[in-house]
Amino acid sequence: MTITVFIRYQIDPFKRDAFEAYAKRWLTIIPKCGGDLIGYWMPHEGTNNIAFGLISFESIAAYEAYRARLRADKEGAANFMTAEEGKFILGEERTFLRQVKHSGA
Repeated sequence: MTITVFIRYQIDPFKRDAFEAYAKRWLTIIPKCGGDLIGYWMPHEGTNNIAFGLISFESIAAYEAYRARLRADKEGAANFMTAEEGKFILGEERTFLRQVKHSGA
């Protein structure tokens, strides 16, 4: 069963450019570490401090292995450090989803 990790970020609205640069770096790092990146979304109109990321995996075990590879990856570790130092992410929530599929007749 495929799972999708839905990440909801609360970002500093005055540091959106820093968050966008952070998200763009994940576009190559995540696939390299084994995640099936669906994408990142930035605020456009309306709420200016919420962003999203979606990444799919074959299973929770595959997600856990990916997280270990991501933390060990030089570029991944540097990107996490950039977020900590820049303080542009104020909060982060992860929800694990599975797709509802038609069961057939």
